[in-house]
Amino acid sequence: MTGEPKHLCIAVMALGGQGGGVLVDWIVDLAEHAGWTAQATSVAGVAQRTGATIYYLELVEPTPGRVPVMALMPVPGDVDVLIAAELMEAGRAVERGLVTPDRTVLIASGHRTYAVQEKIVPGNGLADGAAVVDVLRSAARRLVIADMQSLAVTHGSVISASLFGALAGSGALPFERPAFEAVIERSGVGVTASLAAMREAADLAASRQRFEPAEPALQAEPRPLPAQASSPALQALVDRIRAEFPAPAWDWLGEGLARVVDWQDTAYGTEYLDRVAPFHRPDLGADGHGLTIEAARWIAVAMSYDDVIRVADLKTRASRRARILGEIGARADDVIGAEEYFHPRLAEVMGVLPRHWADRIGRSALLESWLSARLARGRRIASQTVRGHLQLRLVAGLRRWRRGNRRHAEEQAHLEAWLRFAQEVLHDGEAALAVEILRSRRLIKGYSDTHARGSGRFDHLMRAARGLRGRADAGAALASLREAALKDAEGRALADRLKALSLV
Repeated sequence: MTGEPKHLCIAVMALGGQGGGVLVDWIVDLAEHAGWTAQATSVAGVAQRTGATIYYLELVEPTPGRVPVMALMPVPGDVDVLIAAELMEAGRAVERGLVTPDRTVLIASGHRTYAVQEKIVPGNGLADGAAVVDVLRSAARRLVIADMQSLAVTHGSVISASLFGALAGSGALPFERPAFEAVIERSGVGVTASLAAMREAADLAASRQRFEPAEPALQAEPRPLPAQASSPALQALVDRIRAEFPAPAWDWLGEGLARVVDWQDTAYGTEYLDRVAPFHRPDLGADGHGLTIEAARWIAVAMSYDDVIRVADLKTRASRRARILGEIGARADDVIGAEEYFHPRLAEVMGVLPRHWADRIGRSALLESWLSARLARGRRIASQTVRGHLQLRLVAGLRRWRRGNRRHAEEQAHLEAWLRFAQEVLHDGEAALAVEILRSRRLIKGYSDTHARGSGRFDHLMRAARGLRGRADAGAALASLREAALKDAEGRALADRLKALSLV
């Protein structure tokens, strides 16, 4: 109908902590200072990463003497601007019908904040970002997309500022860029950083640069083996690597050595090199280098297993505090708090006890029941307090007695059995199968239930490997079983693959 006032519908999808409410307040301020009527509503998500908060705004140009009636929720097919503070949230907006090719300007950040469903997959459960971007391009009238999170961090600001700038540069709203800048100036908080992020994002949106999502680096390359170690004892081990092992494996061995020494001590580093040494086979040529590298990688992983001692140690390191400060954009002198949640099972507690103590308790069903009842509830520890920090440091200090506890004895026995099997296979001339036996250690990670599930699958693969011995395709078959085991948390793909190989 002619003469109707201009009416704009805007939906914003943001995760907890991304400043979605601030962004909405800025848009409302922008409209109201121009004389428009603005209304904003929100529906909170279930949690910070199981559902985004959906904010909905309606802006109506000045209507003297008339009061506009506005809706409380976005309607599919009726959204002019959709702002998504994360790539998959943009995809969910399309799925919900909030983005239409004849109407919607879609503004999205191309960075990823991984969902629980992606993290629980034992292997690579990450969704395909490139496929989502292709869908966004076809679904929207115009797509404005870039890594708004990195852009904001570069300027010491938050993502709401860069998204506001992208909105300004997109031309989707009938307001000039100085009006957007005035909103940030009126806010009076972090003005300089927010303006810098806003202006760069506005320029980027106006330039219509094409965006391609970066593939996540699931495996980092090892750092070069240092020429000089931090201590004479460690230097002797670095020199041993250069003297006894092939050059292509030096960097991997250096990483493995650093990991196990950090986990325990220099003597443990000597044990590490002793365990890798039998897999150095010069008679295999270049293939032998690959075998040595796989041994260097996975023996280090197996020797530095996760336990409550390690967790307590990591949670009290200064590097962790620095990382948290960086993630929340705090200054070094800001006071921050962290609440650590622990819910150890009886097995974890028994694992840190000396083996003979744990065995003695294990022989008493009454005592085990008494302990289980007292461990049934989770515990929250404020690690920034003196009491909380000392509690965690006390647990971390058990490291010096780790070699005598039950968990270490169990892990060492499991590790030795695995290495004996791999060496036996290698001795029989099945190098490809030996490599895959080493790589299968990837299945074991974490602690508690996560460790138990991974260990169970690993044991399945070792039984399967015994059944594959002597087959020409034994290495490839075991590799396919490992990939199947990493596909889902329930183990369905592994069960299907075992049936296909007639190993059940």
